[in-house]
Parts: sequence; C-alpha cells; structure tokens
Amino acid sequence: MNPTILAIESSCDETSAAIIKNGKVLNNIIATQSVHKKYGGVVPELASRAHQQNIVPVVQEALDAAGITKKDLDAIAFTRGPGLLGALLVGTSFAKSMAMGLDIPLIEVNHMQAHILAHFIDQPHPRFPFLCLTVSGGHTQIVLVKDYLEMEVIGETQDDAVGEAFDKSAKLLDLPYPGGPLIDKYAQNGNPEAFVFPDTEMPGLNFSFSGIKTAFLYFLRDNKAKDPKFVENNMEDICASLQYSLIRMLMQKLKRASNETGIREIAIAGGVSANSGLRHELQRLAGERQRHIYIPDFQYCTDNAGMIAMAAHYKYLNKEFSPLDVSPMARMKM
Repeated sequence: MNPTILAIESSCDETSAAIIKNGKVLNNIIATQSVHKKYGGVVPELASRAHQQNIVPVVQEALDAAGITKKDLDAIAFTRGPGLLGALLVGTSFAKSMAMGLDIPLIEVNHMQAHILAHFIDQPHPRFPFLCLTVSGGHTQIVLVKDYLEMEVIGETQDDAVGEAFDKSAKLLDLPYPGGPLIDKYAQNGNPEAFVFPDTEMPGLNFSFSGIKTAFLYFLRDNKAKDPKFVENNMEDICASLQYSLIRMLMQKLKRASNETGIREIAIAGGVSANSGLRHELQRLAGERQRHIYIPDFQYCTDNAGMIAMAAHYKYLNKEFSPLDVSPMARMKM
C-alpha cells in the first residue's frame, strides 16, 4: 500500500497540517499563535478560536505544497489527545467532516506516541527496542518502544512536567512566554554550579518536578529581599544552575532505565528535546557508555503534523481506523 494521508495537529497552540505519501512526509505546515504571549501562557479559549481561523488555510497550504488535491487522499488523520479539549475539538471535527465528505478512512493519533514516531521521519532511525525520553510542557515520560505501535511507559512524572518547570520558573524570572527557550539561551553563558537546587527523589523511574519549582520560588524571594537587583545581576548563572538541575534529574533516571533494561538505543522527543543542554548531555552519554542517541530535527520536536502523519502511516498499514463518532480526549494514555 502507498497511502497518501492528510494529518492535522491541534492539541495546544499551534495549528499544523502535513501530507505523507508512502511513508515520506512531504511537508509540515505550522501556524503559530502569538496571542498568548501577553498573557504569559496558553489561554485555552483563545487557542480554540485561533485554530478555527487557521485550520482551513493551513490544510489548503499543505495540499498545495504537496501538489495534490483532496481527491488524492486515502485517509485523514488527527490528534485525538492528549491536549486542550477545545483545541482538540477543532481538529477532530474538521478531520471527521472531511473524511465523511470524501468517504475515506479516519485515523486517530495519540499525540505522545506521535512525538516518538517523529524519529522515523528522517534517517537515521532508532532500532527496536529503544528507550525514548519524551519531555514537553505537559508530559515527562520514559517509554520502552518495542515496535511502531507497541509502547510501554516505564517511568513518568508524578506531578509537574519538566517543560512546565522551565516555563513557570521563567515566569518567576519575569521572562516572556514561552520562557523555557530563554532559560536555555541565558544558560549557555552562565555557570551551572553557581547555585544549587535540590533533587526530588522518587521511586523507580518516576519523576517529580514540583519540589524544585517551589525551591526556586523561595530561592528568588530570599535573594531578592537581600538584593533587589539579584536576578538582573545573576540571570545567566541562575538559568544555567536551574537548567543543570532539571537536566540532571532527567539524565539520572534515563541512565537508570538504560542500565536496568540493557537497552543502548536512546531517543528523546517533545518540545524540551530542543534544549541545548539536554542535547549536550545526551551526546556525552553516547560517548561515555557507547550508547546510540537519536534526536529529531528541530521542526519535529515541538507540536507538528509531520509526526502525526508518521504515526498515521503505520496505523493505516495496520488498518487501525476510527469510527466517525470518535471524540477528543484531553487525557489519553499511550
């Protein structure tokens, strides 16, 4: 089978569409929403409205860029969850209507599963089985990937995700949204050992990031009381130290997972996988322990339809289609 599939992603604040043909992603069109910056975070209602405005032109651009029409499509794929319910509803409703109108199959995709399958868009591909550290604003997981559609979560955060810890810490530093990339930018010129933040011990391969977020709040409060210009005068060292602590917590569990399973193939996925500090530590791990590390291209790290298309391709080959009464799910297990 050589399916041509339109994929739609609308889980949060980016409207995206992509075309995949015979397992090759032809394009990845993304409309980013800037309206949330002045609020310091994603406003769900505004995100939903922006998706409604963007989805038709984004889908049309994906079709035009691929040089095809809607009549050439074999299936429509969409993100069912997890994500913001209103945002997911826009993509789900559009996909269902288009699939019904064209009388072609509908394919639901798990957003987190798609992040992992983004590794199969370009070469080199990880070999099964492999471990994938999925890190984003809403999720932090270690996933044992046995096959394209066979995955098992073996460790995950019990409270906040690491991306949330980055963004909320950035807000405490009065950095504009999204703050995670700005922490990374400042950290590159700072001393990661200038300040010490506590790790949170969790059993097994699970994570917890609420403790370091609270510790960071008190750290800033106490130091600003002594010196009102403390943040201004130490921004690079603060960001470097915070980033070092968060990445250390991720790497400790990832190394443990690799040692316990004996798996040397390691991948990362999700928005935080664009962090330069995390990428550096993974490359160092590869050199120290003879592990093979896989990091997707930057455009496939953040939310995008290219990864949704890749997941849909394998589901199409496996004939995993969805009924037309399918509903979006804000929380959806892998």
